[in-house]
Amino acid sequence: MTRRNLEPSVAVKIHHSLGLPSSAMNFDLANACLGFVNGMTLAANMIDSGQIKYALIVAGEDAQRTQEATFKRLNREDSTREDFLSEFATLTLGSGAAAAVIGPADAHPGSHRILGGVSRAGTQHHELCVGGIDGMYTDTKGLLDGGLELVVTAWHEAQADGWAWDAMDRYVTHQVSNSYTNAIIKAVDLERERVPITFPHWGNVGPASLPMTLAQEAQSLTPGDRVLCLGVGSGLNTSMMEIAW
Repeated sequence: MTRRNLEPSVAVKIHHSLGLPSSAMNFDLANACLGFVNGMTLAANMIDSGQIKYALIVAGEDAQRTQEATFKRLNREDSTREDFLSEFATLTLGSGAAAAVIGPADAHPGSHRILGGVSRAGTQHHELCVGGIDGMYTDTKGLLDGGLELVVTAWHEAQADGWAWDAMDRYVTHQVSNSYTNAIIKAVDLERERVPITFPHWGNVGPASLPMTLAQEAQSLTPGDRVLCLGVGSGLNTSMMEIAW
């Protein structure tokens, strides 16, 4: 999300820095805060179809440049309370990185497995959060209301499709704020103690937020645990993915 240039892709720099062969496909996948989960889904499907054997998924987010531009703008004499509220979400962003290697399950018995999941779109809300290098403008209430509606709809549709997610061992959510987390917990009746919280330490780290939280929880998970990854991204989109630990 916080790439310095539109072109070339960040993936080419990672490919070069790792010394990967020319046969290794590389490209960026951007979908707001759902980029990493989308990358895992795409990689799993490409492995299952035989197009690739392994995938390295990387997310690296640096909020400093955007935040500095926001501070400068909000410190102007003509800045208003409305300006502050519309750009407040930018001040909650954090910087961080995460990576995952996805490979064929039959070659790695006992490894964590991506079982699948659901995704739903509410693109009528595509103007509620609009961001770029120079700043991000957000309708926080609209995002909360629209995101909750989308999550609840996807949750019930997943149950109708046979996904039993009422008693997962861990619910790893995209980290935004206390109000967003509490609202999701209440909306789909999650057990609070099974929802780890990281935003007080790292802020909203965009696509890296969910995998960073999952990595923190890895040491307390045991083989056989069921993990649901759940996120909402600007646009709006939501994705839910089950992992068998």
